Amino acid sequence: MSVAKVTEIIASSSKSFEDAVDQGVERAAKTLDDVTGAWVKDQNVVVKDGKVTEYRVSLKVTFVLKG
Repeated sequence: MSVAKVTEIIASSSKSFEDAVDQGVERAAKTLDDVTGAWVKDQNVVVKDGKVTEYRVSLKVTFVLKG
């Protein structure tokens, strides 16, 4: 039997939502062991002078607890 935990993180990218997700999952995997999945809870953008300057995602990251 295994037990998993879910934690929420926010990641951003100047390129795209997909890049923000990729960066968020990669960063979470550096700190959390056994990351098994992620769910995009929310997306938003930062706009300056009428142009999108940053893509942000709120992710719920699932990882398996040791032990």
